[in-house]
Amino acid sequence: MRLEKKATLVSTSVAGVLVVLKMSVAIFSGSIAILASAIDSMLDLLVSLFNYFALHNSEKNPDSQFQFGRSKIEPLAAVIEGAVILFSALFILYNALLKIVHPKEIAFMNESVIVMLLSFGITAFLVLFLRYVSKKTNNLVIRSDALHYETDLFSNGAVLFTLAAISYTGEQLIDPILGIAISLYMIYSAVPIIKDGVLMLLDAALPEKDINAIKEILEVEPIIQTYHYLQTRESASHVFVSVHAVFNASISLYDAHLVSDKIEEKIKKYFGEKKSHILMHMDPYDDSELNEEKEEW
Repeated sequence: MRLEKKATLVSTSVAGVLVVLKMSVAIFSGSIAILASAIDSMLDLLVSLFNYFALHNSEKNPDSQFQFGRSKIEPLAAVIEGAVILFSALFILYNALLKIVHPKEIAFMNESVIVMLLSFGITAFLVLFLRYVSKKTNNLVIRSDALHYETDLFSNGAVLFTLAAISYTGEQLIDPILGIAISLYMIYSAVPIIKDGVLMLLDAALPEKDINAIKEILEVEPIIQTYHYLQTRESASHVFVSVHAVFNASISLYDAHLVSDKIEEKIKKYFGEKKSHILMHMDPYDDSELNEEKEEW
């Protein structure tokens, strides 16, 4: 089983435990801040289940219907996760504003503190684990999941601060104000997740540093006279590179193929554990201007 899939199973199990703990306290205490954290954990559970499904299906080999595989499921999962975070933040914001208009005192304060302390510790260990997996695999789904639980960790800490402040000052207004702050932070966290996922679904080009690295590999090869139509995109852990390389017309197809293989290996080495798909079109002359004129027609 891939490390990414193991990570989603761990996060799903942890989210299930946190949902039971937080929702129980939220119902009895009436705290908006705890409710916000409980809803966030419930969404974590649903999203982690979906992420496992996404990673499981993205691993399937290409077939007659999906000839390039199903790797686009992963950025799709990231977009859905970001949208879930966004809408849950709006729900929390609504409830916080409602409590400002209709104040209600928090009950079961001591029990609430104990549960939130336990939740904070569990979530902290999970975030460390997901960060480790994210750095090791560079997987967008796991990165999104880690960010989601980091939001949960932030909300847990904020809720603990709220409970302590209310116990010390007796001011109940702190609870909905913190709920508003948590919701705004969740919205701020969701935007980059959605953006990255959408860009990947739309086949956006690789980052400039990666494109420059590919150009350098092409330019240092003495057999290649020039190149054009360099196109790149990324889909989950897959990288796609297409380029037209211009060789001397007198070179044999065999020798040109050897050079192309060498360039492909260098590009694959640069991207490390990612699955690189390189398409080298071998041109006997530079036809870029001719093809550009045809495109204008």
